[in-house]
Amino acid sequence: MLDPIVVDARGLPPPEPMERTLSALDDLVEGQEVLLLLYREPFPLYGILQRNGYAHRVESTQDGTFQIYIRRAT
Repeated sequence: MLDPIVVDARGLPPPEPMERTLSALDDLVEGQEVLLLLYREPFPLYGILQRNGYAHRVESTQDGTFQIYIRRAT
């Protein structure tokens, strides 16, 4: 499995997390994921991902970080 493209957007003001994530999606290769790190869930991003053919899963950590794994939907 390929290493994910990590977008550490914790602490960045909107719309930077969204912009950086969408930019990283352009660089994905087959079988790779984007890992977005945030302190809140990016609910507006989820609809954009779905409309553009991406799937995501969310995990949270003890420190309050949301880890959003994004890949092309199959």
